[in-house]
Amino acid sequence: MKRLTKQRKAVLEVVRSAKGHHPDAAWVYAEVRKQVPSISLGTVYRTLDALTEEGYLVPLARPGEALRYEANLDGHLHMVCRKCNRFFDIVHPLPDLLSEVKAKYPAFVIEDVQVEYQGLCPACQAATAK
Repeated sequence: MKRLTKQRKAVLEVVRSAKGHHPDAAWVYAEVRKQVPSISLGTVYRTLDALTEEGYLVPLARPGEALRYEANLDGHLHMVCRKCNRFFDIVHPLPDLLSEVKAKYPAFVIEDVQVEYQGLCPACQAATAK
């Protein structure tokens, strides 16, 4: 792993401090500029890519939305509100379906698995009820 420069440390700490927020690059950029005013948006994007590649961050991709990032590397799932698009981390054990799928389809190389629950968060439910 590469050395964490001042800029990399700042980006990583901003993402780590955004617990439960799962920020995109624009949000990270705005927050990092408070600490490193001279940082550019391009540097933030490159840094997020590098931190992802080095295993410090996990990217969260959803169709039609900006790529988001999280620093929680512990195994967990997500619930996503369909109205406000907020991610919520949940920890819940799942059966080992991956082993079963790999055994049934050995010719297919599985590179990633994403499980996501979608619905309405409590705040959006309350706003809809009003």
